[in-house]
This record gives sequence, structure tokens and C-alpha cells, in this order.
Amino acid sequence: MDLAALRPFAHHVLGDVVLPELPAHYRGKVRDNYDLPDGRRIIVASDRISAFDRILAAIPFKGQVLTQTAKFWFDATADLCPNHVIAYPDPNVVVGRRLDILPVEIVVRDYLAGTTGTSILTLYKKGEREMYGVRLPDGMRDNQKLPHPIITPTSKAFDGGHDEPLTPDEILAKGLLTAEQWETVSGYALALFARGQDIARERGLILVDTKYEFGLDGEGRVILADEIHTPDSSRYWFAETYPRSFEAGRRPDSFDKDFVRSWVAERCDPYKDPIPEIPEDVVLETALVYIRAFETITGQAFPLPEDDHPVLDRIRRNLTAYF
Repeated sequence: MDLAALRPFAHHVLGDVVLPELPAHYRGKVRDNYDLPDGRRIIVASDRISAFDRILAAIPFKGQVLTQTAKFWFDATADLCPNHVIAYPDPNVVVGRRLDILPVEIVVRDYLAGTTGTSILTLYKKGEREMYGVRLPDGMRDNQKLPHPIITPTSKAFDGGHDEPLTPDEILAKGLLTAEQWETVSGYALALFARGQDIARERGLILVDTKYEFGLDGEGRVILADEIHTPDSSRYWFAETYPRSFEAGRRPDSFDKDFVRSWVAERCDPYKDPIPEIPEDVVLETALVYIRAFETITGQAFPLPEDDHPVLDRIRRNLTAYF
């Protein structure tokens, strides 16, 4: 697929998801949620792209890519861990069980990588060797494989605050999880990550690190929620070029979804200034990266629609049974 194939769909985007027929609307940065009285949650993935604490644009097919990539992985890991999925009534929509989300976010990492303040590479460059309850050896290089995958949990900031690194001992001491819950969550996370690495390897990819969210159902069981192994929740590198990039000290090749973010950052202070109008080609290049990520990760062709009817009209039609 190329830009020419996508150009007819430049305005085929799902920005705002307003469905007054459904109750209890909660709008997140990217997803819109509706809670039904019977304990089901309808989650609609919009095409909004968020960065710098604001919405920058809407990227054609982004929500569909994330929903369908997560569907691929939920299906491929259902034997390892129960998940929240009940149904997929629309390409952008998952109906799931409403859960009480656990206050610990689980990130599994197999490489010394990352750019955020809580990433192990950032902490390692500051001289830290003991982090998240794990000790890393001296002398490691950027993007080097770890001796084995590790879990790097953080506190989940529900109030818009910053996530903070945690150790397993701190999780238990603060009462964030019980010992049984921690054992279950960490076991699920490592098993999911191992399955993800195996399937990614078959696709010529390296699953470098990923984020998981877990919640409790009404019976207190730990359930996988949100998304799994999508381009937004995970870091992938191309296996073929990784050895050369690593030896040369370069950032490994990956799905570069930052066309919009980079374009904006080069032209203004995105935290303070108005966002300039983003050119269509920049938006479409980003859409193309998401679609190629879906096709590479899943091994499936991405289906372009036969017409350019509004996405929200299609979603409303497919959700009629839930009204």
C-alpha cells in the first residue's frame, strides 16, 4: 500500500465519538467509553493522535489498526490469560467486561531502551544499576539485549499525575496488590511477552518492550484489559537490521509513527503555541506506518473500505443492538 491508495481516504477519520444513544460516556485521549448497566463497556478507538498533552490530529484508520491489532493478540494469547473481550461489533469497537483496573502498570522489557523518565535506559545513563527490584550489570550499551526479560512496574496515575517506578516489595508494602495478585500479574505478563516475542520473531520483528494493564472482574479474578502488543503500547524493531544498527551505535529501525509529532515540534513549542495546520501528506504518512505495522505484525492485509461513508455512521449502525 502507498500514499496514492490512501489519498482518497484522507478525510476518512473518526475524530469525536458522540453516541447519545449510549449511556455513561467517558472520553479519553484516544478512546471513548460507554458503560452499559449490565457491566459491559463499549470502547471505541478514535483516530485521534495525542502528544505533548494535547490532541494533534486525526489519523485515518489509526483506531481501526489499534483495535484489530489488539484483536489479533487477544485471540493469540487467550490460552495464556483471560481478557476483557466479549465482542467486536465494528472494526473500531470492542465490547468488554467492565473491570476495576489495578493501580500498577506492568511494562516488560528485554532490551536496554527507552526515552521516558521511567525507562531503564534513562535510569541506567544516570548511573543507576538497581531499579524496579532488579540489578543490571555494568558496561551495557544503548539498546543492548538484557540477560532476560524483566518487569518494570510503575504506579498508575489515575489523576493525571506522573507514573513512578515501583519494586515488587513496594507494591506489596503499599498494599497496591496482594502477594497473590502480584504473582498472578507477573506470571501472566511474562507469559504474554514470551508469546509476543515468538510470534513477532516469525514476522521478522523484535518485540522490545510492552505495556500491560490488568483489572479485576466481579469475582476478583485478574483479567487483561485495554490493548495488547499494539504499535502504541509496544516497541518493535526490525530483526534484520538490528545487529548492524546496534554495532554502529544507531537507534534500531522501527515503525516510525512520529511524523506528526516531529513535524509539529520543529515548528512551534507544542506545549504553549497553537498547533499549525498539519499537511495532508504528513497525516497520510503516519496512517501508512500504522497500516504497515498492522500488516507486518499480524501477517494480514489491511482492508480499505469500499466507500468513504463517515466512520461514525458505520459505528452507529453496527452498535444499534446496544442502544
